[in-house]
Amino acid sequence: MCGYFVSFFAAPSIWGIGLAIVFGAIWLTCYTPPLLKQLWLWAVLPASAILTLIAISFVQIPLQDWSQQLLNHVSSQGTVLWQLLLTGLPALLLSGLVQEGAKLVPVVVWWWRRGKNIDLRLGIAIGAMAGLGFGVFEAQWVHNGIFASGWSWETVQASGAMVLAGFWESFWFVAFHAAASALAGYGLARGWGWQFYLLASCLHAAVLYSHLLLEAELLSDWQAEIFISFWAGLLTGVVHWLGEREPASIAEA
Repeated sequence: MCGYFVSFFAAPSIWGIGLAIVFGAIWLTCYTPPLLKQLWLWAVLPASAILTLIAISFVQIPLQDWSQQLLNHVSSQGTVLWQLLLTGLPALLLSGLVQEGAKLVPVVVWWWRRGKNIDLRLGIAIGAMAGLGFGVFEAQWVHNGIFASGWSWETVQASGAMVLAGFWESFWFVAFHAAASALAGYGLARGWGWQFYLLASCLHAAVLYSHLLLEAELLSDWQAEIFISFWAGLLTGVVHWLGEREPASIAEA
């Protein structure tokens, strides 16, 4: 657990960090208008990043370990396809519940301070910022690992475009983290907090399910990447549509 936590700060790379920030800035444009009027929202970025990392390291990882030990006791050790696809579900659901819950903490704090009554667009904006905070933090961790492994353009020329898959995936995961948290923030502002939290958690698990499908060889590497980008793009579009269809509040106007 401690090793995972520390790994987020190990082997920092200017290119890795810079690229993660660029990814975050690109997806931030989907939620920009309310943010320009609410400068305090920028504090949500680091708060979400560190809270989610702590939750993953010291809550998600042990829970997943215990759940896997339990499944090992009640199921055979064979590698039957259906067993792989089913026994991996608890870990994915735990990942969604823990990460979406941790990212939602800053949103809930603001919602509570405002008397449990916030504008729908503001709920989306706070959620998006919370998601972007951890999304960018996770992306720089992925990028730093890629560059630390000796990645270079010579590697691309020698091995092909597949060595770019890590950057492609992190780009879309930044989008997904932002959209999932924005959806949860929208639900909280609507008065359906726990329902939309569970929805965001299940969507999170569904996106991660691509890794199980890849391991089961039901998807190729590029098909798994397309699977992730499709759902991240679709959810971003849905959240954007929800924000556009809501009239601006008097305070926002």
